[in-house]
Amino acid sequence: MSIHAIKPIKTKKNAESFSSSSEEDQPLSPMARLFHESDSNVYIIVIIGFETRLNPEVIKANLVHTFLKQPRFSCVQVADEKNGGELKWVRAEVDLDNHVKVPTPDPNMESADLYVEDYVSNLSKTRISMSIPMWDLHLLNVKTSDAEAVGVLRVHHSLGDGSSLMQLFMSCTRKLSDPESLPSLPFSKKKKPDSSGVGFLQYFINLFSVFLIYWNTLVDVVMFFITTFFLDDTKTPLKGPLGVASTPRRIVHRTLSLEDIKLVKNAMNATINDVMVGITEAALSRNLNRKYGQIKKDAGEAVGNNNLPKNIRLRATHFVNLRPYLAAKEDISEMIKSSSSVKLGNMIGYVLFPFTIGLREDALDYIRSAKATGKRKKATLEAIYTYLMAKFFIKYFGAKWASFPTQTTLWFSNVPGPQEEVTCFGHQVAYVAPTCYGQPNALMIHAVSYVNKMKIIISVDEGVVPDPHQICDDLEESLKMIKNIVIQKGLVD
Repeated sequence: MSIHAIKPIKTKKNAESFSSSSEEDQPLSPMARLFHESDSNVYIIVIIGFETRLNPEVIKANLVHTFLKQPRFSCVQVADEKNGGELKWVRAEVDLDNHVKVPTPDPNMESADLYVEDYVSNLSKTRISMSIPMWDLHLLNVKTSDAEAVGVLRVHHSLGDGSSLMQLFMSCTRKLSDPESLPSLPFSKKKKPDSSGVGFLQYFINLFSVFLIYWNTLVDVVMFFITTFFLDDTKTPLKGPLGVASTPRRIVHRTLSLEDIKLVKNAMNATINDVMVGITEAALSRNLNRKYGQIKKDAGEAVGNNNLPKNIRLRATHFVNLRPYLAAKEDISEMIKSSSSVKLGNMIGYVLFPFTIGLREDALDYIRSAKATGKRKKATLEAIYTYLMAKFFIKYFGAKWASFPTQTTLWFSNVPGPQEEVTCFGHQVAYVAPTCYGQPNALMIHAVSYVNKMKIIISVDEGVVPDPHQICDDLEESLKMIKNIVIQKGLVD
């Protein structure tokens, strides 16, 4: 396969120059400012595996026509003294040598996988200087167990959230099968309202649905305030202490079969997210049961099959992309034709998502529980509320009053990836593995799909969660167990 410069697909917006951007000299949005607070100074890490060795010169040449056309990747964040020191975007000359790093690996390394893992972990110990645009790209020509080379993109979260960065990444890719065509993302389509029933019964159902959404929202808002002031998660071995946001992270990933996940999804009439939450509940239950068993053993107590305490409260800060609800109608397929057209930013809210921890006699109950909770969380405006409240508090009281909750145990997020095999600047992509560091929780679980694979990424503070590979094993085993039960019960068509 030849390595070549990416050809931009022509759009009307391609001719727009940077100077016409509304970004330059504008203050950072409230959500962007939030990501500069000490307990939420979050960076996004995207680990990209490639099927070929990386050509740094080709990648640099393409970055000029893609990333550098994106205003936020060409601006520094400068304190505006005329406006109380509030940060604003200011155009800067970008020296790619400050952003693209090509380290020379040790030829005598014992394990290439561990070398890459340690390299990424060391990145989490550092911050990007605000004197340059806050992103960098590390090109590691190291053959690992699942790639010929690895790229590591690091972006400060103030530049954009996972969904917008995925769109930017997509604008830099082309289908492997058709180098002139853009890949497609499996964005969910909104259901059109059913106009078949227009009588009193349909009116009553619609009215009840609206009432239910507002009632659920009220309950969730009350629970949000109770959580903020009083209600902490159970102090389990997965729960980090205050101040954990500033600690380094160990980041590992594992590949699961997307086809197996879809098999469970179809058998249980659920969603991909329901299945991912369900196998995560099962995996964390196994993991905690093992840890509590060891605690009992160390204390000289009898160890049984079920060592879990009763009534464990374990919740995730579950992030939601709000663009389908708050943004103007956008044609994503048109937007990703040009990197400069992608609208970066942080349009995300979150919900406090309870995970049911316990050993189940029927493992399918994990999926049923996740499905029921997911359905309940869809019938609420909690994510929009947390987004709007964060903006309100930042605007009128300062970002310190709008930090992410420290009371939950983990962050959980998933982003859909390309459905087809793709190339990035002519290099065939093997996998995409995004995650974060700097969050106020000791554990983050992220899922992203790519073709027929689901990549699970675990980001942990090793001082709290020393076994991220074991969590990956538990996730893999949980999916296998649930899939086998589905097949044994004859739930597969």
